[in-house]
Amino acid sequence: MSEQNNKIVKKEFDLVSVISTVIQIPGVKVDREAFLKKKFEAFPEDDLNRIVNEGPVEAGITRETLGKMSRRIVAFYTTEATAASFLAGLPGGWFAAITIPADIAQYYAVTLRMAQEIAYLYGEKDMWCDGTPDYEKVQNRLIVYCGVMFGVDAAKAGLRIMAGALAKQAVKKIPQMALMKTFWYPIVRSVCKFFGIHINKSIAGNAIGKAIPVVGGVVAGGLTLASMIPMGNNLIKTLDEAHFDYTQKDFDNDMKTVTSIIEEESKPQEKKKLWGNKKPKKTGLEEIREAKQMLDEGLITEEEFAEIKAKVISNM
Repeated sequence: MSEQNNKIVKKEFDLVSVISTVIQIPGVKVDREAFLKKKFEAFPEDDLNRIVNEGPVEAGITRETLGKMSRRIVAFYTTEATAASFLAGLPGGWFAAITIPADIAQYYAVTLRMAQEIAYLYGEKDMWCDGTPDYEKVQNRLIVYCGVMFGVDAAKAGLRIMAGALAKQAVKKIPQMALMKTFWYPIVRSVCKFFGIHINKSIAGNAIGKAIPVVGGVVAGGLTLASMIPMGNNLIKTLDEAHFDYTQKDFDNDMKTVTSIIEEESKPQEKKKLWGNKKPKKTGLEEIREAKQMLDEGLITEEEFAEIKAKVISNM
């Protein structure tokens, strides 16, 4: 690795900054229509049009066929994609222009392409808004995909809810409110928190650092793509369950998970505005002054004040 890259990797990178950078790299975006037409090119024209317009699941593509196709996608990106073949071929000097280490950019470029292709196979609508991408929407959805691939429960629950046939019920449970802010944002924050905590705890372990090459960590010697197999399988399993094995009971359980995440993510924000992460501890002098005020107001007796004062001084 060059001296310039060595200087770059000393910085810390959160998941949002990594993905927001990587999705702007040429070649990361997957053209949904072109991808589906290529995958199902052997189908009659009428069937192919329905696949593109409605999605493969709605068009009647079998569970077995989608499973085989998606596993081939994982196999392709695990065995075929390399740093040299992807970043080295980028036009316009992107290799030199990216603001995150090349190995991390490479890893996530390949990971996000794989995630998009699997999602499109299972009926995801075009995330890129017909050539005018809403980068915030794309970024948040891809963060959720990353969360699913790395096994974050909140991400899996959220994706199952919104991907399957019961999605309409989820929308009804969030009436008159912006779905992105009330549903996806807390899940996105939960995923980002998971990555931060996970990396902070495991950064000292080189094996884990290489297996989960993100955010704040220096990954020496290049990245292995072997971790893409379980990651890809996690995404496949979640989407497969959402479309073919999802029951009302599963839906209710996932809604409980997401609701608890929404509540959990909303509480720290209020506390953080006032105290940071926790309320500042009073000094001994402040405690004595507070007790004296209570004495002056007749709330405690002289004996009680003396007892409080002696205890505070003793602790000091």
